[in-house]
Amino acid sequence: MKIAIVGVTGVVGRSMIKVLEEDNITADYYLFASARSAGKKMKLLGKELTVLELSKANVEKVMPDFALFAADDGAITLEYVPFFAELGCTVIDNSSVFRQDPNIPLVVPECNERDALNNRGRIIANPNCSTIGAIVALKPLDDAFSIKRVIYSTYQAVSGAGQTGVDDYQAGFNASKIVNGHVSVDKHELQGSPYPIFNNLIPQIDSFLDNGNTKEEEKMINETRKILHKPNLAISATTVRVPIENCHSVSINVEFEKGFEINDVKEILKKAPGVIFYDDDKYPMPILANGRNEVLVGRVRMDHSHPHTINLFTVSDNTRKGASVNAVQILKLFLRGDVRVV
Repeated sequence: MKIAIVGVTGVVGRSMIKVLEEDNITADYYLFASARSAGKKMKLLGKELTVLELSKANVEKVMPDFALFAADDGAITLEYVPFFAELGCTVIDNSSVFRQDPNIPLVVPECNERDALNNRGRIIANPNCSTIGAIVALKPLDDAFSIKRVIYSTYQAVSGAGQTGVDDYQAGFNASKIVNGHVSVDKHELQGSPYPIFNNLIPQIDSFLDNGNTKEEEKMINETRKILHKPNLAISATTVRVPIENCHSVSINVEFEKGFEINDVKEILKKAPGVIFYDDDKYPMPILANGRNEVLVGRVRMDHSHPHTINLFTVSDNTRKGASVNAVQILKLFLRGDVRVV
């Protein structure tokens, strides 16, 4: 069995290697990246592998059975994912390029494994990192009480912007200085944001759309609807970049169609796959989620301002469950023989 990892030198690509090693998934691995990274050496399951330049000729030489895609460039993804699929390779793509294609399943294995099982193509889309962290908690509650409306407010770490986001944060940390009582960072040092993230919050992730939302907010809205199979579900989202390196948090206000007791909600979340539940005066935080595969859920309480409504708070490691772990979980569906591609 041959498995390709595309974009292997990026934040998510490196995390994929770590997860594959942790799960001890043995295969013949082929690592692909841009021309500037070609020739680098990387270790996977004790073997030193040479990074190959991503080119159609090199892919045709390998003819992989599966590919985990973590390319940073949407144009590269749009060109190469279908190319891999045409060669008979099953591709699990981490980008947003194919997520809203009605013919391509958008999969979180704890929530809609069946969508992968019923897939008739060779491309599976990995959802947005914040969507994954929220939907693992919401899906079992939707099954029980039927969600009517969702309001998201996110607190997203700089690693969600890739290496440039991490570099911007580190540059701000290293170059910060106090000017008139405020932290100042030279703007020319920034690579991935129009404003410094160090000691700051930026209520914009991705570009603005005509409706006032950012692309990130629209992603959460549309992906939640697709995964839950509720195309008309009322959803509002505000996504914010925060000055921490890793782990995304989401404050969620959820209105249900059916009545419930708050203890029933808590019991469902305690038993939900992929969830670690926090109750009483304990609560999830990025420092607890970092490096974990599960979604941490807590602060579950009634919203006393509106009927059939609760508040909850989720935290997940965006480079792991929000990207690499979810992708590898999808891969494992195929490896265990549950999925048949026809």
